[in-house]
Amino acid sequence: MSFQLPDLPYNFDALEPHIDSKTMQIHHGKHHAGYTSKLNSAIEGTNLNGKTIEAILKGLDMSNSALRNNGGGYFNHCLFWEIMGPNCGGSPTGRLSAAINDAFGSYDDFKSSFSSAAGTRFGSGWAWLCTDAQGNLEVCSTANQDNPLMPGECRKTPILGLDVWEHAYYLNYQNRRPDYISAFFEVINWDKVSEKYDKAII
Repeated sequence: MSFQLPDLPYNFDALEPHIDSKTMQIHHGKHHAGYTSKLNSAIEGTNLNGKTIEAILKGLDMSNSALRNNGGGYFNHCLFWEIMGPNCGGSPTGRLSAAINDAFGSYDDFKSSFSSAAGTRFGSGWAWLCTDAQGNLEVCSTANQDNPLMPGECRKTPILGLDVWEHAYYLNYQNRRPDYISAFFEVINWDKVSEKYDKAII
């Protein structure tokens, strides 16, 4: 069974002015579609065919660059589209809010930590909010299309991710990555992030 490019859960222009329609069209229809196609090629004829993307990434041989780059790119973007939405932003509530306060001191301190991880990631990569099975949160960043499910750093379940590759923001923000990071907080769907947090906890 091959992986499919998921439909966006909103229109291309739904996140404007924070993320522009043209960027969304290219990002989803070209970049994510490319990762999806190359992921399917990488697993064709292997014993990975039929496994979930999460299982593939957790057991990944990190020297397999085709699977690492394209499997990561597929998963990362699937999560990215899910945790954004129109008329969102604000701040988390409930158990996730309490966990953020426990881990970082306050929501503002979390924003500062996450923004720093995204802003200081050299070159291309991602910033993440992750949880372990006990609900303990951590902010980290990874290079290229790596993510916390893979062997290596973090090794927790990602529940929020920000793409800081230039293709994610350059049409609208050029070299102003901090402005893009700030805009991201205006479109985070905290209900979806909370749902992912709750599912990750034992």
